[in-house]
Amino acid sequence: INSAASPAEAPSQDQMNHSSQSPPNPTIKSLLVFLSAQCCTALFIALLFTRFWLVSALYAAWWFIDREKPSKGGRRIHVFRNCVVWRYMRDYFPVTLVKTAELDPRQNYLVAFHPHGVLAAGAFINFCTEASGFSTLFPGITPHLMMLSLWFRFPFFRDYVMSGGLIPSDKESASYVLQKPGGGNLLAIIVGGAQEALDARPGSFTLLLKNRKGFVRLAIQNGTPLIPAFSFGENDVFDQVKNPQGSWLRRIQHFLQQIMGISLPLFHARGIFQYSFGVIPYRRPICTVVGKPIPVQKKNKLSEEEVDQLHEKYLNELSELFEKHKAKYNVPEDIHLEFI
Repeated sequence: INSAASPAEAPSQDQMNHSSQSPPNPTIKSLLVFLSAQCCTALFIALLFTRFWLVSALYAAWWFIDREKPSKGGRRIHVFRNCVVWRYMRDYFPVTLVKTAELDPRQNYLVAFHPHGVLAAGAFINFCTEASGFSTLFPGITPHLMMLSLWFRFPFFRDYVMSGGLIPSDKESASYVLQKPGGGNLLAIIVGGAQEALDARPGSFTLLLKNRKGFVRLAIQNGTPLIPAFSFGENDVFDQVKNPQGSWLRRIQHFLQQIMGISLPLFHARGIFQYSFGVIPYRRPICTVVGKPIPVQKKNKLSEEEVDQLHEKYLNELSELFEKHKAKYNVPEDIHLEFI
């Protein structure tokens, strides 16, 4: 990974990777799989005006009956998680998953994932598919990844995202997974969320984490070990239009985020047949390093002091994880994590 690479350096890097031994045109195949919520909604409505209207009618009935399923652990489909298209997507960047400690399948775990990046590609590939070998690295552990609750309100799309193990990002859904008896469940939360995506650009190691403590409270309330995970290269696959704090563009993005609940980073990278401009991500490695569990004692009534202490301990463990592994991924020695 060249974390300090400028946009001008991207074409030559992509051309070098393009000539490596990997499946042809994996980007096109991956994009065909990523059905947007808008397309699914349009399909649902369009079918109502055709002879296939019964499909939408029956689905609407099923949708009502099944409305609580996303917050009850979702409905993962192993065929979906093992689909060959995810291996094409893994090899495109490529994406790898690194284990630094064993996880006891008799316990449940809460993983805090950093950074969000523009599309959180590392989080999706590593926790929502088997392309990077999650089940092999962590036998007996079932991963779940939290996603904005908004996306579970769209027909067809909700079933698509649940197939990989995605669940809504609310307290009810999180508690259901973390309190499952018998253990063996892992809940991954992208702590920085959509707002952190506005700072995702090559060479950036700024994390929206300083005042985010909800995941710490969740860990204490459920007595769940807390695990830091840092995805090296997550911010390197897209460039983003400059939007410093206080700029007119940043103010507009924050305003739209408050209205819609999602951020709108103005990102760009390469095209399908050329390397100068487009919305296809650069072919730059993404390596997600999963740290060791931080023991957490369960408490129903917790004080702010206890939350602050565990939060501070988590920040130290995350920084230590980053410092220990950054040299392997070509991060300069003088670069450190910045918490805002």
